[in-house]
Amino acid sequence: MMRGREFSDLTAFAAIVEHGSFARAAAHLRVSPSALSQTIRGLEERLGVRLLNRTTRSVAPSEAGARLLSRLSPALTELEAAVADVKALRDRPSGVLRINTARVAAVWCLAPLLGPFHEEHPEIVLDVVVEDAIADIVARRFDAGVRLGERLERDMVAVKLSGDFSMMAVASPAYLARHGVPATPRDLHRHRCINTRWPTDGSLYRWEFEKGKQSLEVAVEGPLIVNDVDLALRAAVDGVGIAYVFDEQARPLVEAGRLARVLEPWSPSFPGFYLYYPSRRQTPPALRAFVDFLRRAVPPEKKARRARPAVGARSLE
Repeated sequence: MMRGREFSDLTAFAAIVEHGSFARAAAHLRVSPSALSQTIRGLEERLGVRLLNRTTRSVAPSEAGARLLSRLSPALTELEAAVADVKALRDRPSGVLRINTARVAAVWCLAPLLGPFHEEHPEIVLDVVVEDAIADIVARRFDAGVRLGERLERDMVAVKLSGDFSMMAVASPAYLARHGVPATPRDLHRHRCINTRWPTDGSLYRWEFEKGKQSLEVAVEGPLIVNDVDLALRAAVDGVGIAYVFDEQARPLVEAGRLARVLEPWSPSFPGFYLYYPSRRQTPPALRAFVDFLRRAVPPEKKARRARPAVGARSLE
């Protein structure tokens, strides 16, 4: 196998023949003529043949040098073309960009951007995998992921996609008329609640509440356990019980009068969604293009309420 020094020496030999002069070749390679002469002398000693015939006025390949050059020149040309192709990816990104995202983020954050991004970068294929379980994007060979800021993995670069979110406890007017309105989160023990199961480990989500400096978690009980927000909302509309969801998910139903909000003073807010990816020296061109696009495409109002990425994550807002 050819070593790095041997490749460098062969490149120097080809440059001397091309320029017809040690001085001009040395200037092209940005080395001194004496260093270049020493390089060729060492190459000739290792090969055991003279490669260049030198006179005081010119330099030309010997028979052995000409034979070597006839095989070497096409190879160097092909290598230069390969390097040019790689550099072209930097200037014109292409290929497949794999993204793992939570379902809510896919609908709210990514879906509106897919069309405009494709128009700008038609040579990039977005492979978007939607799942609510938190994925190890490195182990599963994803280029990036989209998750809530508080769930970002350590040592990740984070790009903000949305403002903060709040939670909303909701129930149908008919349910509240029959069972009353809870005044504090502790009152939920006397109510039928629609439980949500974590996709990661299958445990039940403990409802989190905040009011001023008070914070508490409540393990609710009820007749229904789901792992789908749409199903929880439909059940709440039908009077099954109280659901606890993102405010954006329930707001249309609240505005339509089909659901009513409860425990509003206790609704916590938390960091919104971020695109995140591993910190590395060379970011893949397709990912870099997507990050640059997000910085321009995500409107400032979506970032208005500043969210904190998790400790260890570097924000690129």
